[in-house]
Amino acid sequence: MKRAGQVLGFIGIVIFVLFLSIPLLLTVLFAGGQAWMPVIVAGVLTVILWFGFAVFGVKRKEIVFGIPLALLAIGLLITSPSLYKLTKPVVQDDGVNLYEYAPFLEDTKAVSTDEPASFRLEGDLPVIDGATALYPLYASFAQAVYPEKDYDPYMSEVMSNRTGQAYESLINGEVDVIFVAGPSDAQKERARQAGKELELTPIGKEAFVFFVNEQNPVQGLSQQEIRGIYSGEITNWKDIGGKSAEIRAYQRPPDSGSQTALEAFMGVTPIMEAPTEQTADLMSGIIEDVADYRNYGGAIGYTFRFYSQSMIGNHDVRLLEIDGVEPTADNIRSGDYPIVSELYAVTAGTDNPNVAPFIDWILSEEGQEIVEKTGYVGIRE
Repeated sequence: MKRAGQVLGFIGIVIFVLFLSIPLLLTVLFAGGQAWMPVIVAGVLTVILWFGFAVFGVKRKEIVFGIPLALLAIGLLITSPSLYKLTKPVVQDDGVNLYEYAPFLEDTKAVSTDEPASFRLEGDLPVIDGATALYPLYASFAQAVYPEKDYDPYMSEVMSNRTGQAYESLINGEVDVIFVAGPSDAQKERARQAGKELELTPIGKEAFVFFVNEQNPVQGLSQQEIRGIYSGEITNWKDIGGKSAEIRAYQRPPDSGSQTALEAFMGVTPIMEAPTEQTADLMSGIIEDVADYRNYGGAIGYTFRFYSQSMIGNHDVRLLEIDGVEPTADNIRSGDYPIVSELYAVTAGTDNPNVAPFIDWILSEEGQEIVEKTGYVGIRE
């Protein structure tokens, strides 16, 4: 019996060495050793226990098999969230390499006017910040009128720290102008408490869009249906023309540009509280979550048209028609698309003398040419 137990122990060791080699390889290549650590530890303990039982000839099969397998099961249970993340598509930073749009780089995606700008900034350069989705736009403004030099997207006179931080920096007097969607009520209140008045100058227009996974058969929704979804009144796709599946309505954190746009769209209709796992910190994250094939049957999210189509370009999601109208530039321009957000240059009492003429130039024909060339819709008729 003892020899039989030793043979069993040897076989167990071989099986677990093979079993552990696969996750060890995966963790080295993809997860830096962290995602699989609990199951590796549990597996090693299992091997040790199994070998010990075999050497000492333990006869009770409940012990020989039960304890090691229980340890392995615990390890798998602990590590399962990490394993799930390991298999998901990864979007780094905010899903966009902003250096691709930085001004004055040789291969920049920042656009230029047909002719050199008639206005140039000199001396005290306005420090500008803003939403990730608008960085290609105001980086192009800078390329047209700022002095040519290196402008790091995260630490320079032309940077992007996302909407919430941009408003904080403006209110704190750390930047002169931010390029964003309109402020939330909380951001307006923080400005008031700081004794600052937010001055919003419309510089362009953009479609606020809702999207689903490409495999979702629903092609469009009405505004009333979307409000029903985000208020929690409509909970199954079968009630709005889809298959029977629970609706997973993703949201963004408060004070983000797209969440503020959702609040404006909902108006007096209360927005349901989103479960933590259905709140995406990054705007790219909400697209990634809906694109993930595990969620395709029920997920819906929202963002802005240019960001989703041109900056992220995830073909696993599909923008929905709203009231039968597609979110195209022509439909924004004509007013047919019903959910349009204005884009703003926002100031808060800066004393930089170059800010006012800079904004005036943005509103000029040259500045509006850049708005259109970037992919947004200008405010000039």
